[in-house]
Amino acid sequence: MSSETFRESWSDLSGRLIVVSGPSGSGKTSLVRQYLARPDARARLSISATTRQPRVGEEYGREYFFEKRVDFEAARDRGEFLEWAEVHGNLYGTPADSVRSMLERGDCVILEIDVQGALQCLERFPSAELVFVNTSTFSVLEDRLRSRSTEDEPTIQVRLNNARREIALSEKYHHHLINENLDRAVDDLASLLSRFGCGGPVRDA
Repeated sequence: MSSETFRESWSDLSGRLIVVSGPSGSGKTSLVRQYLARPDARARLSISATTRQPRVGEEYGREYFFEKRVDFEAARDRGEFLEWAEVHGNLYGTPADSVRSMLERGDCVILEIDVQGALQCLERFPSAELVFVNTSTFSVLEDRLRSRSTEDEPTIQVRLNNARREIALSEKYHHHLINENLDRAVDDLASLLSRFGCGGPVRDA
């Protein structure tokens, strides 16, 4: 499917597409989850597919659709992803059909994805709103990554290098949020999304 065909076939959908990105350690996942837990949030989270292994406590279909690499690549080659990217050696992608169905119903759909995927979405869905989440300084970001104590030093360095690249590309985003205090950042995200009509109770599927 070409970018032009994709744009034409999705141009009349009534929902809003919100893409949230940020480097590892920015707290974007916690930010999005806490926003969606609010009773006045009218938005749905798109669940991505990935080839990485589940972490402790993660479930298939809740955090991610965990797929074998060969199955992911086959779906990618069939054009089943709105966007896809390789991040930290693993493949990630957004299933297009589920996002399209939600947008057809007029829902606000949140994609929590990396910068590569976000720019693909903007190309294919020009009305998407891109939100970049970051910390106040790079040293805060590094401290958060190290405080996890879940990764070795080489992995941390890879994530830090990727963070520098992502931050350099953040100028392409429409909106920027600083996640220094999570509650305040959730308020900021809620205020921003309310401008896009993503307020009030979400409809049942």
